[in-house]
Amino acid sequence: MIQETHKDVTVQLFSKIKSVGLFGIDSYMVEIEADVSGGLPVFDIVGLPDTAVKESRDRVRAAVKNCGFSFPTGRITVNLAPADKKKEGALYDLPILLAILKASKQITVPVSDGVFIGELSLDGNIRPINGILAMTIAAKQNGIESIYVPKENASEAAVIDGISVYGVKNVKELILHLSGEQKLEKAVFVKPEKQTAAVLPDFSDVKGQLAAKKALEVAAAGGHNILMIGPPGAGKSMLAKRIPTILPEMTFEESIETTKIHSIAGILSKEDPLVTVRPFRSPHHSVSAVGLTGGGTIPKPGEISLAHNGVLFLDELPEFKRDAMEALRQPIEDGVITVSRASGSATYPSSVMLVSAMNPCPCGNYGHPTKQCTCTPNMVLKYLNRISGPMLDRIDLHIEVPPVDYNAISNNSREETSAEIRERVNKARRIQIERYKGTGITCNARLTPKMLREFCVLTEDASVYLNRCFDELGMSARAYDRILKVSRTIADLDQSEMIEKRHVLSAIRFRTLDRKYWAK
Repeated sequence: MIQETHKDVTVQLFSKIKSVGLFGIDSYMVEIEADVSGGLPVFDIVGLPDTAVKESRDRVRAAVKNCGFSFPTGRITVNLAPADKKKEGALYDLPILLAILKASKQITVPVSDGVFIGELSLDGNIRPINGILAMTIAAKQNGIESIYVPKENASEAAVIDGISVYGVKNVKELILHLSGEQKLEKAVFVKPEKQTAAVLPDFSDVKGQLAAKKALEVAAAGGHNILMIGPPGAGKSMLAKRIPTILPEMTFEESIETTKIHSIAGILSKEDPLVTVRPFRSPHHSVSAVGLTGGGTIPKPGEISLAHNGVLFLDELPEFKRDAMEALRQPIEDGVITVSRASGSATYPSSVMLVSAMNPCPCGNYGHPTKQCTCTPNMVLKYLNRISGPMLDRIDLHIEVPPVDYNAISNNSREETSAEIRERVNKARRIQIERYKGTGITCNARLTPKMLREFCVLTEDASVYLNRCFDELGMSARAYDRILKVSRTIADLDQSEMIEKRHVLSAIRFRTLDRKYWAK
C-alpha cells in the first residue's frame, strides 16, 4: 500500500520546463525536470550545477514564498538535463521556480512551447543575465516559438527574427501572462542609430603623418596587422584610435557575431543592444595571457575575441608580458582561439586587425632627428628583443611614425577626413568581397596559401623584383605571403587587377623597419 501511494505521488508531482544553457560562445537546450515526492524535506539540484546554480535553492525558496505561493514540503529533486554538461550561473532560477510550482500543482498554465531564462531576486523580480543573444539564437534553431527573458534583456533578444520575445519584470507578471489574464507585449527590435561623425574621432584631427595615414589606409582596406614605431608624442595612439572610423561598415552578420561575444562577456550596452560600430579594444600592458586569449574555470572570451571584427590595439608593445604576446601568435594567424579547461573546450572567433605601437628604445629617442638617446646599445637591443621574431613576422606592415615638426602642427590647411579615406577603403573591400564570393573570405589578410596563387597574380616585372628582394632581405615564407597579401590590397586600392612592381615596392617598404631596428 505504501509503495502504491508513492507511485501515484511521483507520477502526479512531476514537471518539465525548457531553458537554455551556455558554454563559451555556444548555447544548448536544457530541460529542467522537477520531482516533488514524500519524505524528509530536502531540496537537491543535480545535473552538474556550479555554485551559482546550487545557490538557486535559497533564491527560489524565498521567491516562491514572497510571490504568494507555498514552498512544497517533502523531497524536491531538480535535474538539469543533459546531465553531462556543466551548468553555470543564476539563469536557471526562473525555470526552476516554474518547474516546482508546476510539479506541486500550484500553477496549471501551459509552458511547453516556451523557453524561460532569468535570475530571481528574493522578492520574485527577475534580474538580467549575460549571453541572452546566443541563447535566443539556440532557442530559435531548436524550433522554440516563444522565449521569456528578463525585461532588461528583451531588446537584445529581439534582434533575432522568427521567435516571439517577451520581457518579464517579475514572476507574478509572467504567470498572469501564461494564464491569459494579462498578456505581455512582444518585444520589438529597434535598430540603433549609427554613431555620427561628431561622436567618433576623425583623421582630420591628425596633422601631418601622411605616410602613416597611407599605411593605415592599406591596413584597413585589407584587414592587415600593423606595427607603428616612433618616439613619445608622435601621434601613434591618436592614429590608432581613429582606425575604426575608416574600417568598412559592419554587416548584420558581423554585428550579430560581435554582439554575441559582448553579451556573453557582460559588456553589452543596455542602450545599444546590437553592436554596429567595430570594436576597439586597448588592454593595458599589464594584462595576463588569459586576459588576452580568454579562460577561466568555464572559459570566457578574452580581449582578442572581444575585438572580433574590429581592432585590438596594443600600446607600448614591448611592455606586455612575453607569454601574453606569444599567446596571440596562433589566434591572429587562424582567426579563432580554442580555450581548453577541465570542464570542456570553447572556441571563440578572433578575426581582428592587430594594431600595435611602441617606442624604439626605453627612453623613446633612439633615431630621433633632434633629441639625443640616453640608452646604451645593449639597452636598446634588449628592449627591442622583447618582441620575438615569430611575432614580428605575423605583422604585415611595420611603419615609422616620426615626430611632427612645428610647421605641420601649426598649419591650418585642411586634413583629409575619415569619411574620405573610408570611401576608398570601402571600394577596395567591395572588390575583395566580390572576388572571394562563396569562399568565406572577406579581406586579403585572410587569404589561404592556395588562394594566394590563384588571386595574387604578379606582372613579370613585379615577379622578378619580388624574387630579388626575397633573397636580398632574407625573407621567411610567411613574410613572403604577407607581402603578397599587402601588395594585393595596394593593387585593389589602385583599382588594378594585376599586381604591378610599384605595388610590390610599396608593400616591401612597409616591412623594412624590422631591418632598421632589429638588424643588429
